[in-house]
Amino acid sequence: MQSIIFSRFYSRLFLDMGGSLVKVVYFSQDSEDKTGDLPLDSSSMLGGGRLHFRKFQATQLEICLNFIEQNRLHLGAEGRKAIVKATGGGAYKNSLLFQRRFGIQLQKEDEMECAVAGANFLLETIRDEAFTFTHGQKDYVVPEDLHEDNDDLFPYLLVNIGSGVSIIKVDRSSFERIGGTNIGGGTFWGLCRLLTGLQDFDEMLACSAAGDNSKVDMLVGDIYGGRDYLKVGLSSSTIASSFGRVVTEEGSLEDYNKADITLSLLRMISYNISHIATLMAVKHGLKRIFFGGYFIRGHAYTMNTISFAVDYWSKGELKAMFLRHEGFLGALGAFLQDAQAQSFYSVPLRGPWIENIMKYSVPSFSWKQRMDFKADHIVEPQVGKVCTDNSCLYGIASGTSACSVKRVRFVAFLQCSISKDEQTYNRNGTLSQSVYFGTCCTNVDKKSLKIIPSLSTHKKNLSDQQARRRKDTESAYINTFQDRFLEMDRLQMDVLNLKQTLITFPLLCCPVEYEPDIIDLHESREEREYWLDILHGVSQGLLEKALTSENTRHDVCEACSDDAGERVAAFSTVFCGHLDRLREEPSAYGRIGLSGLFELREECLRAYGFRDAYFQVKKQENAAALAVLPDLFSELDGMLDEERLLVLIEGVLAGNIFDWGSQSCVDLYNKGTVLEIYRRARASVARPWAVDCFDKFRAVFFGNGIRVCQYNKALLFCDNSGADIVLGMLPFARELLKRGTDVCLVANSLPAINDVTAQELREVVHLAAENCKTLTLALSAHLRSSDNASLVKPSGILTVCANGSGSPCLDFRRVSLELCKAAEGADLIVLEGMGRAIHTNFNAIFHCDTLKLAMIKNSRLAEKLFGGKVYDCVCKFEPLCRT
Repeated sequence: MQSIIFSRFYSRLFLDMGGSLVKVVYFSQDSEDKTGDLPLDSSSMLGGGRLHFRKFQATQLEICLNFIEQNRLHLGAEGRKAIVKATGGGAYKNSLLFQRRFGIQLQKEDEMECAVAGANFLLETIRDEAFTFTHGQKDYVVPEDLHEDNDDLFPYLLVNIGSGVSIIKVDRSSFERIGGTNIGGGTFWGLCRLLTGLQDFDEMLACSAAGDNSKVDMLVGDIYGGRDYLKVGLSSSTIASSFGRVVTEEGSLEDYNKADITLSLLRMISYNISHIATLMAVKHGLKRIFFGGYFIRGHAYTMNTISFAVDYWSKGELKAMFLRHEGFLGALGAFLQDAQAQSFYSVPLRGPWIENIMKYSVPSFSWKQRMDFKADHIVEPQVGKVCTDNSCLYGIASGTSACSVKRVRFVAFLQCSISKDEQTYNRNGTLSQSVYFGTCCTNVDKKSLKIIPSLSTHKKNLSDQQARRRKDTESAYINTFQDRFLEMDRLQMDVLNLKQTLITFPLLCCPVEYEPDIIDLHESREEREYWLDILHGVSQGLLEKALTSENTRHDVCEACSDDAGERVAAFSTVFCGHLDRLREEPSAYGRIGLSGLFELREECLRAYGFRDAYFQVKKQENAAALAVLPDLFSELDGMLDEERLLVLIEGVLAGNIFDWGSQSCVDLYNKGTVLEIYRRARASVARPWAVDCFDKFRAVFFGNGIRVCQYNKALLFCDNSGADIVLGMLPFARELLKRGTDVCLVANSLPAINDVTAQELREVVHLAAENCKTLTLALSAHLRSSDNASLVKPSGILTVCANGSGSPCLDFRRVSLELCKAAEGADLIVLEGMGRAIHTNFNAIFHCDTLKLAMIKNSRLAEKLFGGKVYDCVCKFEPLCRT
């Protein structure tokens, strides 16, 4: 796969400057933090880059320019001027302004070409980008249109609704503007502003939700005495004339409700655009209509109206389809006009591009809550020194008082309502004061902090000199934090991640049809509510472990460690906010499965600085298990082959009980030590199991005519730290190694609950090898030398590999290049644990023998899968079909 190559710390800026809005997209290259710290999010740690999305009103261009300057988007590599590509009429209108302000010459791109390129990119690249919307129900389009080398997507009709409307016929290699109308989003905005006095577009859409258009529209029933016009198929509720009812009544504009006017206007514009688009599609024989542009904005009533109109005028032959990133087609297209961006656009990217809107967006308060929000208290600033400790988590001021102030402001920033629109910023481009100093901080334990009334409330009690000094101090702190906060603007806006090191696993059968999750959270409200409740419930124990681990780590400074309590509170607020949003709007983040929720939790933890919440737990459990490992090896070596294989599988299943992501496991931890729990589990995993394919696996393992030799290479996907890996998977790997099978132990690249990481696993393996000759030999690189290549190997080769994931689950469409290389020559895959073998990949098929091992720690899941119960075991063997 080709890579996108940008200079280190280099950002590229792309603009779509329309008549009503300015849409901003900028690309940031992933790299290590400039301070030397490891990045706090998975994309940075795994390689790639990000596309960030912003929008501003064209009438408030100064705010947009200040945002660009504050984020240093006008600077390129090593402080040089960035390349800025722009499309839309504003690129010509405002070109001189950019040159005077930043010394930048805008590189202008064709508006239609950019819109088409942006639409193609989204449809071919981003999963769940397109959807239909009928009667309030959002259904994602997963057509064969999006399959690689399939032309079924083309041709299609793109209806780009900006200030006006362009209707474009799109083929795979060309496009043509076949029509349009001057009645568009700008028409609605302008007329609504004149008729209602409302200024903000989003406020207009919100207002329309309370409207009743029948109060101003003339309906068919008004003409026919409440009856339908059956002869032509018009119901009594059909609009005969928009605003027609006003003609029949006496009164002035002030007599009509603003919400009714807004809704009527919205329907009038939407119906007309839909009618014209449908006629164009029918005329040109097009079967797919995609609506884009920032007019729709995911507004349910608008989408319902458009969907109804397209269905009506096409007589049910066509469906309106919408795009989740519909407002940024032009800006995305400008990005794709870049020569370096084109180098990766030509290759299949459905795996590497990961949408991170759900992972990095702090849930906003409602519009009313934002209006009611007031900063009642701020923290008394005190002067401190800048922290020079590169291991410090934030890289900001150290010292007790100063760092405490900064910590609380940091947490306040994360906890406060952070809007995704330009209203978050002052006219000078800086974050508004309410973002820094919020009442949300009062929910956090701040024993060491001095909370005082805000300056605005009590400045009359201060002398002029005190007030000036205090104001200057606050401004200084804001300036100090500004760059750091703006670096974290991924928490405020939509983000698409390019993880260029993640590709599809080569042994996966039918990647196009592969669906990792076995639980569809959209399928059943009851199922969705259950798992959302589970995640809410487990969070408390997770937070306790995160606090404990943070206090024992040595890679953060003391001041940053002290603020763990505040960050825990912030994490809880945001994560639970995401869960609550999913209750209200299940499709808010696309078609998310249970694995997506688990990944969301881990990403939120990382966003708040908890790189490894179970660091201390894993360290202790690994040490306890390693202490008894030599005795287990001795016990196993005294058994006959077939008896030993059964005991090994039982050991893997017993070890899999150690899962801090399961509430039933957490309850067990409160009743005994790790080794006590393991012994009880070993005694309880006797066959038959709920899913029991052991006999089939044993026959192949030892050879029964189908296969007469052992496996050549095995990939063992490991789950939890402690007894799971040390007393379960490692002895099983040792058995394979003794029989000459090469073994690659696969683990997470990033921490996730108590799952072992590849880095930790390498350390565990080397510690275990100190008391095991087989492991020592397997780790020796000389076994692969050409001198003994023709000889029978005394032992297999043991390696450890990172899978590219930071989640308890595993999506084989997105794994590391390292794992893909390790898969060469593998003829056995062992998936262990609920996350990788049950929640995901239970139904996955591979181009080799596959063994799936797990203990079920959730009674509902056990019942759903096979009518089982909690702690039932799964040993599912799927041999490669050799017919």
